[in-house]
Amino acid sequence: MITKLDEEVNMLNRHVEILRLVIDNEPIGIVTMSNETGYAHHKVRYSLRILEEENLIDPSSQGAITTEQTNEFVEKLDTRLDEVESKLIEMKIENPVNIEN
Repeated sequence: MITKLDEEVNMLNRHVEILRLVIDNEPIGIVTMSNETGYAHHKVRYSLRILEEENLIDPSSQGAITTEQTNEFVEKLDTRLDEVESKLIEMKIENPVNIEN
């Protein structure tokens, strides 16, 4: 259960890292992103596909570029992450009960 959540968080982190590279270096290609991040080309390609599906980037002949929606997403990102963090903190069991079978 937690392993899947951890994997999703890692993937989200990669998507955000790729988005940051596009924002800071647009247009930027897959090879450059792979070299900068150390992620395999197929992982960068997957992140780019997800970001494109979310309308946060567009492909161009020189590489990935941001869209009109990118700014709004970035402005709301910290708030949305804080909301998720709060939910996760609420789930914590502060004083676990010693359960015996």
